[in-house]
Amino acid sequence: MFILQTSPIDPLKARNMHPNPANGAIVIFEGTVRADQVLGRVVSELLYIADTASVSAEGEKIIKEALSKFSITEAVCIQRTGQLKTTQTAVWIGVWASHRDEAFKGCRYIIEEIKKRLLIWKKEYYTDGSSAWIRGAPTPAVS
Repeated sequence: MFILQTSPIDPLKARNMHPNPANGAIVIFEGTVRADQVLGRVVSELLYIADTASVSAEGEKIIKEALSKFSITEAVCIQRTGQLKTTQTAVWIGVWASHRDEAFKGCRYIIEEIKKRLLIWKKEYYTDGSSAWIRGAPTPAVS
């Protein structure tokens, strides 16, 4: 399951999406906005903009690939869009499996593929009032 949303991610709610007594492992990756220092400027917040239709379709494809490549029972990725302040969760991934090794492999696969393949643009805003697009500026047709 791939979810693209503008509202804050609730990690506890996400973690409890697939209670299954057959699962012995859940591996969770939670990516947060960090206050990196970039060329002497400190990040205060990020703006994520996505090509919603293509991101949702490709996100679902990545989840299905993980389910077929690894011995995992469930996989969920929740990706935020919109304005996020430092420490807020930008992406949450949960992978359930009978055993930990496959859950770790599935989780790593999902985050790596999402970073490579999803059409999500990122703009950094700095504490000095400046800003910069990190992953290109979106086209005008992007919602």
